[in-house]
Amino acid sequence: MDFTAQPKPATALCGVVSADGKIAYPPGVKEITDKITTDEMIKRLKMVVKTFMDMDQDSEDEKQQYLPLALHLASEFFLRNPNKDVRLLVACCLADIFRIYAPEAPYTSHDKLKDIFLFITRQLKGLEDTKSPQFNRYFYLLENLAWVKSYNICFELEDCNEIFIQLFRTLFSVINNSHNKKVQMHMLDLMSSIIMEGDGVTQELLDSILINLIPAHKNLNKQSFDLAKVLLKRTVQTIEACIANFFNQVLVLGRSSVSDLSEHVFDLIQELFAIDPHLLLSVMPQLEFKLKSNDGEERLAVVRLLAKLFGSKDSDLATQNRPLWQCFLGRFNDIHVPVRLESVKFASHCLMNHPDLAKDLTEYLKVRSHDPEEAIRHDVIVTIITAAKRDLALVNDQLLGFVRERTLDKRWRVRKEAMMGLAQLYKKYCLHGEAGKEAAEKVSWIKDKLLHIYYQNSIDDKLLVEKIFAQYLVPHNLETEERMKCLYYLYASLDPNAVKALNEMWKCQNMLRSHVRELLDLHKQPTSEANCSAMFGKLMTIAKNLPDPGKAQDFVKKFNQVLGDDEKLRSQLELLISPTCSCKQADVCVREIARKLANPKQPTNPFLEMVKFLLERIAPVHIDSEAISALVKLMNKSIEGTADDEEEGVSPDTAIRSGLELLKVLSFTHPTSFHSAETYESLLQCLRMEDDKVAEAAIQIFRNTGHKIETDLPQIRSTLIPILHQKAKRGTPHQAKQAVHCIHAIFTNKEVQLAQIFEPLSRSLNADVPEQLITPLVSLGHISMLAPDQFASPMKSVVANFIVKDLLMNDRSTGEKNGKLWSPDEEVSPEVLAKVQAIKLLVRWLLGMKNNQSKSANSTLRLLSAMLVSEGDLTEQKRISKSDMSRLRLAAGSAIMKLAQEPCYHEIITPEQFQLCALVINDECYQVRQIFAQKLHKALVKLLLPLEYMAIFALCAKDPVKERRAHARQCLLKNISIRREYIKQNPMATEKLLSLLPEYVVPYMIHLLAHDPDFTRSQDVDQLRDIKECLWFMLEVLMTKNENNSHAFMKKMAENIKLTKDAQSPDESKTNEKLYTVCDVALCVINSKSALCNADSPKDPVLPMKFFTQPEKDFCNDKSYISEETRVLLLTGKPKPAGVLGAVNKPLSATGRKPYVRSTGAETGSNLNVNSELNPSTGNRSREQSSEAAETGVSENEENPVRIISVTPVKNIDPVKNKEINSDQATQGNISSDRGKKRTVTAAGAENIQQKTDEKVDESGPPAPSKPRRGRRPKSESQGNATKNDDINKPLSKGRKRALVGQESPGGLEAGNAKAPKLQDIAKKAAPAERQIDLQRSQVLGSDGDSLWDIESSPGNSSSDLDRLKVCESSQEDTEDSELVKGSILKVKRKLICKGRK
Repeated sequence: MDFTAQPKPATALCGVVSADGKIAYPPGVKEITDKITTDEMIKRLKMVVKTFMDMDQDSEDEKQQYLPLALHLASEFFLRNPNKDVRLLVACCLADIFRIYAPEAPYTSHDKLKDIFLFITRQLKGLEDTKSPQFNRYFYLLENLAWVKSYNICFELEDCNEIFIQLFRTLFSVINNSHNKKVQMHMLDLMSSIIMEGDGVTQELLDSILINLIPAHKNLNKQSFDLAKVLLKRTVQTIEACIANFFNQVLVLGRSSVSDLSEHVFDLIQELFAIDPHLLLSVMPQLEFKLKSNDGEERLAVVRLLAKLFGSKDSDLATQNRPLWQCFLGRFNDIHVPVRLESVKFASHCLMNHPDLAKDLTEYLKVRSHDPEEAIRHDVIVTIITAAKRDLALVNDQLLGFVRERTLDKRWRVRKEAMMGLAQLYKKYCLHGEAGKEAAEKVSWIKDKLLHIYYQNSIDDKLLVEKIFAQYLVPHNLETEERMKCLYYLYASLDPNAVKALNEMWKCQNMLRSHVRELLDLHKQPTSEANCSAMFGKLMTIAKNLPDPGKAQDFVKKFNQVLGDDEKLRSQLELLISPTCSCKQADVCVREIARKLANPKQPTNPFLEMVKFLLERIAPVHIDSEAISALVKLMNKSIEGTADDEEEGVSPDTAIRSGLELLKVLSFTHPTSFHSAETYESLLQCLRMEDDKVAEAAIQIFRNTGHKIETDLPQIRSTLIPILHQKAKRGTPHQAKQAVHCIHAIFTNKEVQLAQIFEPLSRSLNADVPEQLITPLVSLGHISMLAPDQFASPMKSVVANFIVKDLLMNDRSTGEKNGKLWSPDEEVSPEVLAKVQAIKLLVRWLLGMKNNQSKSANSTLRLLSAMLVSEGDLTEQKRISKSDMSRLRLAAGSAIMKLAQEPCYHEIITPEQFQLCALVINDECYQVRQIFAQKLHKALVKLLLPLEYMAIFALCAKDPVKERRAHARQCLLKNISIRREYIKQNPMATEKLLSLLPEYVVPYMIHLLAHDPDFTRSQDVDQLRDIKECLWFMLEVLMTKNENNSHAFMKKMAENIKLTKDAQSPDESKTNEKLYTVCDVALCVINSKSALCNADSPKDPVLPMKFFTQPEKDFCNDKSYISEETRVLLLTGKPKPAGVLGAVNKPLSATGRKPYVRSTGAETGSNLNVNSELNPSTGNRSREQSSEAAETGVSENEENPVRIISVTPVKNIDPVKNKEINSDQATQGNISSDRGKKRTVTAAGAENIQQKTDEKVDESGPPAPSKPRRGRRPKSESQGNATKNDDINKPLSKGRKRALVGQESPGGLEAGNAKAPKLQDIAKKAAPAERQIDLQRSQVLGSDGDSLWDIESSPGNSSSDLDRLKVCESSQEDTEDSELVKGSILKVKRKLICKGRK
């Protein structure tokens, strides 16, 4: 500005002067004009500043004196002076002037006031540099302004907001970490006075505060954030309304233009909530509105925000605002995947910071643990495990249960996370005991669950379980004593399934170790084509035991090349897998091999990772000689009572038994590690213990590991031999078996030792004391199997004179008639147990001989078949109980199956005997079916049984119990996959395709079903439907994949069978017709289920000659044996009444409960009294048929009762003479519920109960075809003439009942199988028919006392005669033509006995 242009130079810098026209300056201060230099001006201004500083508000004279100076200092010259020191001094003067002249400022112009305050604000920027020489003056300026609240004068200005905004921005920009608390305090005083004393806070001013809370600004200047935070806390009451208005504008009204901070609203809400929740009292309801937005991204942003608000440590928002909390929880089920994912991630912080909210979160996490998105299921696990690792008390059992479920997730990533998480929890709380015994107990189930996963088919799961076991369950890096203590008590506390899994794990590792050992042996042999082929097969086997077998094959081949080239590497590997390798040596070998294969230039080396997997599986990281010694010492302490068993939660008896079982398992995988006198002394001590299981396990350990005892430890040998002799003669059956095998395995003079056991036992056999027979029979059987050359011949006389004639052919005791079909082992009579062992002895004796030169096998097979035909009661004296008969049927069926595993005996098993054996899988007793199916599967899966036995599983389609059908299907899947894999891995197996290829089971199945006793009429739709179900039960599994055009191959087989005849009865047209009918049903099923079956078959199938004749030349069989209507019914089928399985494996509330009919008045128009007896006066009285009838059968089969509810439609029925109503086809009105009524066939649900009741009469039942009972062949034509009757009225045969299946039938058929004879026949039916002969003498013994076993072995008897005998003798008990049948029995028997004499 040009001051000289002013008319009054002396006062040109001021618009106002004193009365005399001059400005009064303090004493010693000369006039301050633009004519002086800057330095001089600064010097004079400093003196002015000091003068104003010393003045107070009470100096009225001075205030008046210096008023012109005050006005002069506010001139443009000073406000726009280029020198910052001048401006600072002027600002200080102005601040003092406002202080001195308060409350009225000497400046009346609003524009001048605005200029002055903007000028002062600009000077406050000097506060930034605390090291500046002038900083104290800047601080004085700030202090003065804050203390006087000078900026409050601006409230009178219209545009004061501009000043405040500039002030706030300046203060927030200059604050830094070099300022002390006083600076911050004065700034806060200055700003808070403006906020609290003003009329309100404008949006721009609010923005100037809130912008410092945004993360970007917060990171740049932490002090400005802290300043804003404290300011907001101080002014919460005033500023809350302004904040609410801002968020309302943005969130609800969507006016993002109101502020530049609109896009940061969620960040601001988070920071404001952290500062003071009261700042957001009015904002939270707006967030609930946003949670329900249609925009997924917007919901996601709100969820992220609220997750932080609810999850923060000190937040009580969830309890203070329940509606918002519940609305937020609803986002766990949001349709938008990222929203659900964010919700799940929040749960972890919430569980850790707010355990009280775990109950609310549990149900939502449960749903998300089943989320279709893999990432969400994964994060649920991470959430729960993270919280549990922080503190186990934070998660409840239900949350841990979700993790448990996910160990079986379909995705590997989820399974792995769940398994690893549980393993970490187990190690933290069980091994280390970080939270006490209560926490350890809470997660004690983890060890079992993790080991159960070893049952999964995936190799990845198995490898992870092995890794978890080595790192978490029994850490391999522990010292030997600590490691073995951990293993000892872990094994003792595992459940049976986990123990099996752990044993299987060691077995698999040992098997892989043997594969690698065999591979190294191949490297030592000279190169040849056979060697290369064997090596390739071994490499493929090893690759299957590694993750991703496809890629592993290439890596294994590469590793094999490296082994061939590097001899040192081979030696390291040989040391690793040698039986004498210690755990420490194994660790060194693994590291050394990995070091040699590592490539520094390749950080991620898949080849090395694959080799490490292999090395980890085969390295003995847990067990060596030192470890076995430590285990034995632990067991000794348990025996002595000095161990910490109780502290570890295990009883001493359990610890001893489990410890010995552990040693037994390890004796299979690490036998060399047991070879020490100390170990064997401890085992001898166990042999003397009273616990039978302990002694049995100890014997087995000697058997597995004692090969060098005789040469290296003679003292142990001399002590062991008498103990083994004693166990073989008077121990338990299991001990006897192991003792015999132990003697055979470890002693060179085993023949002498076994003879010393055999001779006294064979002489002392006494059938009158059956409880003392069981152990000798076991020992004799195993001796004859292990040393057939020495004992086969003397055993024959024992078998003929004692086993068959004296034991099996006699019933010395009478069984308990309790109606049960199965009893626990401890309730089985000693005589039956002895008979079961006698059957096993026969089998072992034959398996030892391995030849049939003496025809003993034929006799044995006929004996076993007779036992099956007689339902287990070989003498048919009815002295044996139903449960004991079940045991004997199971033993007979299992024995035939065991003999079939030996090729020389398989050849002589006739189709009839095979069919009898197969029908055991349809036995009326649940346990018989269950155990037989397990034995069948076990033998098939090891490829011990011929392929035809796999056809037996097709009959499982008839099983009424869903679990049994499911088990059979799993067995089929396993067997088929094993056979296909075996063919792939063994090129030579193509030569034996007839016995290996799963598709070749089809002809065996067709033949078996054609001879099914239930299949009596080839045109019966219901029977055909059963056949179709059995066929499809097998074909469904076979047709899962069309490998090598297998569908066409199976179709071709069925077509070819129609060109042959049934080799079992080639001349019987009815038999062949049934065979062709089954073929047509099979073709119908194959054609309907596969569009690929019409292609050309890759090869012409070969049919088994044992079951089918050679096709005749020029024979064409293009006839269709099922009508088109039947074909449609089979494929589409009308719904028919079927048994509904109610409760299979649940105990009955009342044992022995009789079947009852449940109906209501609404269902039945007129019912007879269920307790009334029918008499002639009620003869032909008709009753109204109910629209629905439900029959509930209750099965008493102890562990596995069955309940069936059958629902049937209405049908008008006329009385028919000599009626028999199938129990699957009787309506409620046709069934008398009288207690005395006899049920001829057990219903599917009541399959295992024998009701002994008197027969009652009901004349309103329809004629229905009777179903032959399981366990016998259909009658021959000659016998059929003797008992000739219409098929409808043919009485039931007396054979073993089968487990009934609720059959499907057209709507007109009913469900039931109760006899309804004429009233006048009641007396005849009520009295049981007397036998005309002594069944025991006539069937089992000849006139000279020869047993049936001897008679059948004699050359004078034809098989046809024997078959006639068996068929006749087991004929039906309650037939009207019983006298004729009995006559024929006498005739056949006399003939056979005469032949026996000759």
